[in-house]
Amino acid sequence: MAALTLRKVVKRFGHVEIIHGVDLDISDGEFVVFVGPSGCGKSTLLRMIAGLEELTDGELRIGDRVVNDVEPAARGVAMVFQSYALYPHMTVEENMGFGLRMAGLPKADVKAQVARAAEVLHLTPLLTRRPAQLSGGQRQRVAIGRAIVRDPKVFLFDEPLSNLDAELRVQMRIEISKLHSDLETTMVYVTHDQVEAMTLADKIVVLNRGRIEQAGRPMDLYQRPANLFVAGFIGSPKMNFLKIPSAESDGKNLRLNAPDFRGGQVNMEAPGGISVQPATPLTLGIRPEHIEVTDKDHGKGLLKIEVVESLGDVTYLHGVTEAENRITVSITGFHGFRHGDTTGFDFAAKDVHLFGPEEKALLV
Repeated sequence: MAALTLRKVVKRFGHVEIIHGVDLDISDGEFVVFVGPSGCGKSTLLRMIAGLEELTDGELRIGDRVVNDVEPAARGVAMVFQSYALYPHMTVEENMGFGLRMAGLPKADVKAQVARAAEVLHLTPLLTRRPAQLSGGQRQRVAIGRAIVRDPKVFLFDEPLSNLDAELRVQMRIEISKLHSDLETTMVYVTHDQVEAMTLADKIVVLNRGRIEQAGRPMDLYQRPANLFVAGFIGSPKMNFLKIPSAESDGKNLRLNAPDFRGGQVNMEAPGGISVQPATPLTLGIRPEHIEVTDKDHGKGLLKIEVVESLGDVTYLHGVTEAENRITVSITGFHGFRHGDTTGFDFAAKDVHLFGPEEKALLV
């Protein structure tokens, strides 16, 4: 096992800089997930750790060793790719042991290490099968097993579940989480799926345009996003945002002026005791589960329902406010709402997130 340290890491392709001075500390045995939209640089950063992309500038340490110029095979890392990349003519056992055989390990040692990895991944009954005889989830476990047998200091996963169907993704998330608990090895995992990030990670690193927007524990990012980007990216369904053309607060009371509210104004206790200068434009964020539906005559505003999603344990109401802003509301269980219904909506001051003109959170 080993810690990872990135200091002012930069990557350029020609004159185009795509990773902009990233600083990051990953503790020994930590499960860290890089998450962000397509093109944010998360896979490039992972490949730089693996040694598959050179650093343009900065320093990368694995444990106490600077590895900027160390070959991938000598870094003590093992990478699991989006594609299984299994040899179709080889059995599961042969696929898992291929790298060890190429490294010149004795046959008995290869067999023993493959057997141990197969037991961890519940692949022992499948060792004589070929990839064509396996399900998608089994093939991905073989690809992970091929990494385990190398006994790496750091595991790297590049969107390993993106080719699986929804049910298998859930199963494999559980398998990977259990694997981390069993091996207690440092793992860095790349995904665009924030649900995977929330369920797997000890630490989430949210990337955007080659920069780290925020890094921290999943619930810290969920409850205290540093800016509008993180607030909108972490959470499913995503956070609702309402533009507040002007607001003011004296640290005790907060007045929000916006056409979404009854009479164009809402007065509430200032969350966190924040102070806002008069006429300051803000963005109000509120999670779908923190919005309450009321009758039409109560609440802070009206919502016209456009779509109702009844999922059994939860119902999502998607609608528009009087100012044509879209809101999603999450309520427990089944309800009788239908397309075209109008209902009131309300929320508590303690659940509000406020973002200033530069999109940074006023409460973190």
